Amino acid sequence: MSPAAATAATAAATADGDRSEIAFFDLETTVPTRTGQGFAILEFGAILVCPRKLVELESYSTLVRPSDLSLISSLSVRCNGITHDAVVSAPSFADIADKVHDILHGRIWAGHNILRFDCARLREAFAEIGRPAPEPKGTIDSLALLTQKFGRRAGDMKMATLASYFGLGQQTHRSLDDVRMNLEVVKYCATVLFLESSLPDIFTANSWISPNATTRSRSNGKFSNGGSSVSSSTSGQKVESDRILSLASQGEGEAHPIFSLVTPNADEVVKSDTVRPDAFSMDSLSVDLRAEPLLSDVAMEEQPDNRDSDMSVSSPAAASEGCSGYAGFLEPEEVSIPSIRASLVPFYRGSQRIQLSHKGAILQLCCNQLRVRFGVNDRFLNNAGRPKFSFVVDISPTLCQVLDACDGIAQKLSVDSGSSSEWKSVVIRKNGFANSPTIRLHIPTVNADVPRYETEIYRKESSGSSEKLVFSQCNIEEIKPLLSTGTSVDACFSLDHYDFQQNSGIRLVAKKLFIYSN
Repeated sequence: MSPAAATAATAAATADGDRSEIAFFDLETTVPTRTGQGFAILEFGAILVCPRKLVELESYSTLVRPSDLSLISSLSVRCNGITHDAVVSAPSFADIADKVHDILHGRIWAGHNILRFDCARLREAFAEIGRPAPEPKGTIDSLALLTQKFGRRAGDMKMATLASYFGLGQQTHRSLDDVRMNLEVVKYCATVLFLESSLPDIFTANSWISPNATTRSRSNGKFSNGGSSVSSSTSGQKVESDRILSLASQGEGEAHPIFSLVTPNADEVVKSDTVRPDAFSMDSLSVDLRAEPLLSDVAMEEQPDNRDSDMSVSSPAAASEGCSGYAGFLEPEEVSIPSIRASLVPFYRGSQRIQLSHKGAILQLCCNQLRVRFGVNDRFLNNAGRPKFSFVVDISPTLCQVLDACDGIAQKLSVDSGSSSEWKSVVIRKNGFANSPTIRLHIPTVNADVPRYETEIYRKESSGSSEKLVFSQCNIEEIKPLLSTGTSVDACFSLDHYDFQQNSGIRLVAKKLFIYSN
């Protein structure tokens, strides 16, 4: 065999059978700001990890110049700090496609929420340049894995929260930093789970609950922009991590048990049969991982518009209090401001949110004859890529006083709970309209095969009778004419706390709308 043929054969064997490293990778992308707009990759970062020792062997990261630089909006920059100027001289995705394909193809892929987000963005990017996307040997999604086996004690499952729980520092939302943090989080979670399964009478799940689980800290730091880099390492990420990991190791020739989730065709890399059936077994996740709908790391945070029924916290008094004619809703005049309280309640996958109450019942308001100042807006998208609908109405001085009080009480609890997000006032006071305050009412949608409005919408006649409206789809063309400027509405709405992309506040979510006929 000629030297050239031998080299080619060696390369083929390496590509097909000897790619045993685990590829942890992460993408940073633009954030869509209008209907139909997709994501554009701004940065790719990956590390190759030895599956037997969990040490980093090689790394690669690069900024990526999108084909349309206008996709880098201010919202996108707030998410990851990657600006127009940072990527204007960066390579395009077509320029790095060979490298990305070489890193990923035929290896086990690992990352946080990669199944529903990063993998989809990669397929889209390769399709745009007319090339087949790389295929994994197996996939480990740490979001699904740790949510089911670890998540409740650590609060929500954002990487920043997990890192804070283990004292690993702040998440930078840059690709290479995030994948290295991802690996460290997996190591720490695996060690805790191993200890609990080894000595269940001593290390119980409840005994490991941290005070961090009661807050949603948003103290993420800033960072500098980076260019392309290629490096290799023969040592672990941290000496302390490797020391702790050694407690859980079953020998150099055996894989760390956290990786028993690896999908089929990876038997030569991970010997899952070395893990005894016990509370630490990950086998049951192989099905759940494919079936469970996951959210992007950024979109996870904005759950109030799309929460499931079991995420709501109810009060027995909520259905009976109030005399406004709508059970569970108070008119502003019925609210005693000294009786308003704010508290932290369970929310999404172990996280918490602020809930406002009045005399022991959840505070919800009903206001009559609100005049529409600005009609329906659908500029923003929910985590499924569908429009989020909202409109702006004028408010009375009494309602303004109640909402300002709610703002102050909730903001204080937010700060006391460790959030560093900028608080956005629920009452809108624009320049030139200081004496004419407004609020934005949101009309949430239910994400199903056929999306529908979660808000009950009625047409109200001058006689006082009401007719429930049925919509064929969630379409601004159907709902916009009903809520045009000057229209009057009766609105029953909840006061939902949000903490999203370092902005927090109270979102007013319409439960019922009665739209007056013109």
